[in-house]
Amino acid sequence: MELRFSAEENAFREELRTFFRTAVPESIRKKVSENRHLSKEEMVTSHKILHSKGLAVPHWPKEWGGADWTPVQHYIYTEESQFNGIPQPLPFNVSMNGPVVIAFGTEAQKKRFLPRMAALDDWWCQGFSEPGAGSDLAGLKTTAVRQGDHYIVNGQKTWTTLAQYADWIFCLCRTDPTAKKQLGISYLLIDMKTPGITVRPIQTLDGGHEVNEVFFDDVKVPVENLVGQEHRGWDCAKFLLGNERTGIARVGYSKQRIARIKELAGRVMTGSKSLMEDDRFREKVAAVEVELKALEMTQMRILSEDRHRKSNTPNPASSILKIKGSEIQQATTQLLLEIAGPLALPYQTDEEEHGANALLPDIDWAAPAAPTYFNYRKVSIYGGSNEIQRNILAKAVLGF
Repeated sequence: MELRFSAEENAFREELRTFFRTAVPESIRKKVSENRHLSKEEMVTSHKILHSKGLAVPHWPKEWGGADWTPVQHYIYTEESQFNGIPQPLPFNVSMNGPVVIAFGTEAQKKRFLPRMAALDDWWCQGFSEPGAGSDLAGLKTTAVRQGDHYIVNGQKTWTTLAQYADWIFCLCRTDPTAKKQLGISYLLIDMKTPGITVRPIQTLDGGHEVNEVFFDDVKVPVENLVGQEHRGWDCAKFLLGNERTGIARVGYSKQRIARIKELAGRVMTGSKSLMEDDRFREKVAAVEVELKALEMTQMRILSEDRHRKSNTPNPASSILKIKGSEIQQATTQLLLEIAGPLALPYQTDEEEHGANALLPDIDWAAPAAPTYFNYRKVSIYGGSNEIQRNILAKAVLGF
């Protein structure tokens, strides 16, 4: 593998970097870099700015708004957007449901849904996990019973991220209760305004309202909203989860966070020297940097392979990115918490942050350290727990 970027690739990187830093408001980029919650309006603003430049769905086929880029250009785009604190385009639209509709949907479904997904004219959420069916997703119990031209959906989804904003939900439902767990599941697109849908908030450990419960009570869904074959929705789910696990690596965000760790550790004093001058702390930072570099090289190899794969089946190697990416993200939040120390205790919610710590103006950066640390414990669980990812790798590599 050639590890050096060409002059053209470096010019492409500089063009993207300039656009990100000038087009996306600094207030939004600063909140991302400091691990603070974005409002819906801020997420929509950033997404539409990227879309106006053709940068919301560059990985899609060109006919649906994608960019005709090389694997290296895709990698540079991801790294630069993450490193510069750009909110990623809504993943439920562009990295999850969109690619499923492109791969498995009908031509009518593509024309109806894809342009609005790309532009964030419709906000989508993911209806996969259920109480008792998280990592064992195939154990889901939400049913969809066909009655003429409609399915009647009943059941419950949980941990549904940002469902409070959603216009639509892509949902796994059991359409054949007599089949084996992975069979008899169908992939449905459901309008959130349909009667019978209730969204109930769940407050997370960091004090935010990020996830929800979603209840379906005799919800009528047109059969034309079935993606792929009836009872074969597990094929769509596996394809989607493969894309999600690749995105969870978040190499660029980890690079940005390590840079922030070094900057903050240089400001925090321990005795007569800064924390960054402490040998043991420097060793911890160096160890994470080495692992991140290895993950970066692995991601580039997988990206290159995926651009030449013809199959819709997920690349088992994406599980490596999910495992190591989540572990590195958790390690960086732990280092930030170590830097903050007791300064992380007087945490204020986002609504209370402005004007908080008025007597200690230089410690506002410490407020998100503890909630971010605790919130990131989930990263090794969502998208398929790391234990499940190890099972996937064992089966793919060793045949277990």
